[in-house]
Amino acid sequence: MQTVWKGAISFGLVHVPVKLYTATESQDISMRLLHRKTHAPIRYMRTCDGCDGEVPWEDIIKGYEYEPGKFVTFEKEELQALGDEASREIKIVDFVDLKDIDPIYFQKTYYMAPGDTGANAYNLLKKALLETGKIGIANVTLRSKGSLAAIRVVDGCLSMVTMFYPAEIRPVSQVPNLPADDRVDERELAMAKMLIEQLSAPFEPAKFEDEYRKRLMEAIEAKISGKQVVAAPAKPAENVVSLMEALQASLELARETAKKDLAKASRKKAAGTGSASGPAGNAESRAGTGAGSEPAADGGKKPGRTRKRAAAVADGADTAPQNMEQPKT
Repeated sequence: MQTVWKGAISFGLVHVPVKLYTATESQDISMRLLHRKTHAPIRYMRTCDGCDGEVPWEDIIKGYEYEPGKFVTFEKEELQALGDEASREIKIVDFVDLKDIDPIYFQKTYYMAPGDTGANAYNLLKKALLETGKIGIANVTLRSKGSLAAIRVVDGCLSMVTMFYPAEIRPVSQVPNLPADDRVDERELAMAKMLIEQLSAPFEPAKFEDEYRKRLMEAIEAKISGKQVVAAPAKPAENVVSLMEALQASLELARETAKKDLAKASRKKAAGTGSASGPAGNAESRAGTGAGSEPAADGGKKPGRTRKRAAAVADGADTAPQNMEQPKT
């Protein structure tokens, strides 16, 4: 990892020298802009309205437009001087509980390693945070921009999450078309809560992946290999006449998926036991997975129809169809 910042955490009179490292990395696939006719990459030139030709970097300064066409200008050194005083310090001002912070405030995460001479102070702060269950709220300046920051322990490593200031969070009152009346049908609410319970599970980030990136990489590899890329047409959705029917169908689908998962796990277990017991076990395993060995879910209802019924989410008594994929088993 490359160090992106060096400084110190301060709380009270204690200073903890640290180095910052980016904790996340973008997995976006970079593409160049090309001329359609020649496939040559597009280039951009730095130009201005006051002269012809490209403007070199050494002739570029920054300015704030306080009136249309009127600017106050700043040299690079002036801006650096404004940030130098606090740019090397992460000053903790409060210690709070993590649950007290709404996730809307979080921005970007960094790992923190001890500085060349700060191992003891680093371990002290880490252990104190762990044993108190608190996180530190600090002010920090990174790349000439001030922000709030949360200091906490992640997998035995101190980390810093930059945060928005309250003034940067838009109020919910600016969101258009929020329902003024939040009353709901009690039967639909009970069904929705049942569906949430049915789909509840521990968070396992490893089971999620960027499906769009995966499809894009497959398309890139196919084009490199000279194959024609053909996208499968989307399945047409069917109307769902009521919210209750959508909830009921979704709940049936969730139960059906759970039964299939349980049956699959049982077959895997039986197959493992059969292979250990020799040919007889293998024959028994094959017989157990043959036709008719797995009963139809929910009294023999056709799963295809259930999936179609769950493929839309209603927004009232009548609604236009919306597409929803079946959960993977």
